[in-house]
Amino acid sequence: MPALFLSLKMELKQAIELIYNDCIVQHRVTVWADLGCGTGLFTQALAQLLQPGSAIHAVDSDKGALSQLGSLPGNVTLDKIQANFERDDLSFNELDGILMANSIHYIEDKIRFIRKAEKWLRPSGCFLLVEYDTELANPWVPYPLPFNTLKQLFIQLGYKEVKKLQERSSIYNRASIYSALVR
Repeated sequence: MPALFLSLKMELKQAIELIYNDCIVQHRVTVWADLGCGTGLFTQALAQLLQPGSAIHAVDSDKGALSQLGSLPGNVTLDKIQANFERDDLSFNELDGILMANSIHYIEDKIRFIRKAEKWLRPSGCFLLVEYDTELANPWVPYPLPFNTLKQLFIQLGYKEVKKLQERSSIYNRASIYSALVR
């Protein structure tokens, strides 16, 4: 097996471990949106954990990135949407979850965006976020959201559960990367 293939499989395994939680792993068909999905590493990870017949709306503004996202395992339906999830009107309703892996740090007005996105969720729905645990902005993380700030933000907005799921060293060795469940 080529080394590149092995490293990609390892990345997928790590992504699955990072997002695994009881909001995803249910005994029923669910519908999710992956906002800012890029080429789909976390879309693929999410699909590995969903029940057959579930669906994922993969949203990204980059048509090239979306084109690299192939079919999903486990009979999970994929709906690719080329859009800017912050600015464009998306007609989601009754989502079981919204996954944002390394994408909320591109949004400056997080309160406005969360209020917009929470309307897409069913009452029992959740946010699943993967972010860098840093306060230092850079060109790739212009509006960082360290876990403590994320927790304060969602509690301020009335959410009852903000839980850090996992934490890993970043491949860039600047800050760790964490996953969080919010409901």
